[in-house]
Formats: sequence, structure tokens, C-alpha cells
Amino acid sequence: MHFYYDLHLHSCLSPCGSDEMTPANLAAMCALAGLQIVALTDHNTCGNCASFCRAAQLHGLTVLSGMELCTQEEIHVVCLFPDPEQAEGFSREIARHLPPIRNDPTRFGRQLRMDDEDGVLGEESAFLAGSTDIPLAQVPKLVSAWGGAAFPSHIDRPSFSLLGVLGLWDPDLGFTAAELSHHCPPELARRPDLAGLQLLTNSDAHYLDQVWGAEYTLDLPECSPQAVIQRLACHLPGSGQDNFLYNLN
Repeated sequence: MHFYYDLHLHSCLSPCGSDEMTPANLAAMCALAGLQIVALTDHNTCGNCASFCRAAQLHGLTVLSGMELCTQEEIHVVCLFPDPEQAEGFSREIARHLPPIRNDPTRFGRQLRMDDEDGVLGEESAFLAGSTDIPLAQVPKLVSAWGGAAFPSHIDRPSFSLLGVLGLWDPDLGFTAAELSHHCPPELARRPDLAGLQLLTNSDAHYLDQVWGAEYTLDLPECSPQAVIQRLACHLPGSGQDNFLYNLN
């Protein structure tokens, strides 16, 4: 069965996210867009995931809790978990690896913790826009230990991406999936070093008008967070182009 997904979304807790990206607003926009499976992935934190899960479930959405982790090498990696409790445990662990400086809202933006009814719970003081001291090679095992799955973000971009930093894909890192940007050149998916990877495309929305309509799909046995995690953690045969996850209609 095919389900429309967007597994890379930011809320107002990300310093570069709009204040209008409250968990409630984001969940409503995802439902309006026709999405079925969604994930909140703020920068270096899962602090708004529980609120987003409650809001998204009210709209009948299947929702995962996540984070866009910035590694020691300044490579972004989407980390997904089946429920907020596992995500919050992972988030507490990541917090110990953030730089010991405070966020400056005037330079980097506000970092708002919200409930599921647009109530402000407070502002996060930690500097979420920076990189952690966690090496990329440790991320797959660390995420798996918390019951999740991970994939490098927007690998076709020149910055904050695996290919932009390393130059080529290293299968020994242990990732089984990767994200391509919406405007990624089609030929990039045919690179030999991407063979066998599951290639996803997500919105990486930081503003409400960046949440797409239903376009890309995942083929799953059921519409559940656990099914998404299991799918992303498996190896698929064939070329990267063959494993591109998108809507054929």
C-alpha cells in the first residue's frame, strides 16, 4: 500500500523556523495538503514532538517524532522514532553534545516550545543552530539504540550535506536511505555510489507555505510509525533510481 509522506518538517522550535509553525498549525497544514505520514524534525531537539503528535493525531495523521541532527562534520541527518518517549530520550542525550553557549534570538531566531493548542510553553535557551560533537559514523548505531532509523538530509546540497562535505557516499557508514532535495538533478540518483539506497524527498518546510501537497509515497504493509522505521532500516536491491520513493501517478 502506498501512503503520502513528509518526514522532514520544522516547527517554531527550530531557530530558522517561522513562529507560525506551531505544532497545531503544522499538523493542520499537513492534513490540508493530503499527507498521511508526517514527522517533526527540528534542529538538534525533539522538544515539540509530543505536542505535534497530539495535534497530528487529531487530524488522523500517522506521525513520527524526530530531529534533524547536525553532526561534528556539520552534516544534517534526519533521525526518526516511533513515539515521543523514545524521541525525548534521544533528545536528552543529544543535548549533552550541544555547544555550551546560549541562543541569541536576535541573530538566529526564537526557539519556541509549544503545546498542541498554540500555547507557548517557553523558549529554548540552548544553541540549536550549531553542530553537535557527534561524528557522522556514530549516528546510525546511536539512533538504532533508541529504536529509530536515520538518513542523511538533502545530500545533493552544497552545504550541511553528506556529499557536500565528504564528496561521495560511504556505505560503511551504515545508512540505508538518503534524502534528495525537491529540485535535485535526476542524474544524481543514478550515481553508482548511491546504488541500493532508498531515496526520499521531503519538503524540509520551515514555513507553512512550504508544506507540499501529497506527492511522494512510501510503500508499506500498514500505515504505522513502526512500519516506516522498519522500511527505512532495510536494504533494497537495485540502483538508487529504482529505489526512489515517489508517487507514480
